[in-house]
Amino acid sequence: MGDDAVKVYTYSEARQRLASVLEQSRREGQVQIRRRDGQLFVLQPAGGTGSPLDVPGVTAHLRPGELGAVLRESRQTGHRFWRNTRRQPARRRARR
Repeated sequence: MGDDAVKVYTYSEARQRLASVLEQSRREGQVQIRRRDGQLFVLQPAGGTGSPLDVPGVTAHLRPGELGAVLRESRQTGHRFWRNTRRQPARRRARR
């Protein structure tokens, strides 16, 4: 067979040793579980275990204090780019 063969568990084995089956699936990418009636299921970890905030850093070449100045300026002038997310109450028209 070879070392890259996918491990196949019976349903009973998988149920009794669930933690180790999950760990092996994580390590090897997938395992298979076969039921008595012959149905075969593939168990594999869901992708994306990292945080969506894990992003690569950038080199900005800023002098000390310059980042703070840039952030302050963007907060003061950036409001024109942001949508107002608060709903304003509807104004009633004055009757004439």
